[in-house]
Amino acid sequence: MTGQSLASNHAPGLADRAWNLIRALPVIGRVIRDIEREIDTVYYLFVILLTALVLAVQAWGLPALVVTAVALVPVIFVLLIWVTLP
Repeated sequence: MTGQSLASNHAPGLADRAWNLIRALPVIGRVIRDIEREIDTVYYLFVILLTALVLAVQAWGLPALVVTAVALVPVIFVLLIWVTLP
């Protein structure tokens, strides 16, 4: 048996199905496909998100900044755990 025949019998797992579902979403899927094609797209995405944050703070003030900070707490926790892994 070759590796090719084994790979063709692989049933998609939960992670594969979840990834395909995320890639099927209209806006998020397009961004993911663009990033897969050209990694420099990540910088444009950061600029867009920062601009949206600035506009939200201009429109709604400090609550927009606080909600953004609270939403990023789990992301920072995951990054801290990832950095401290042996």
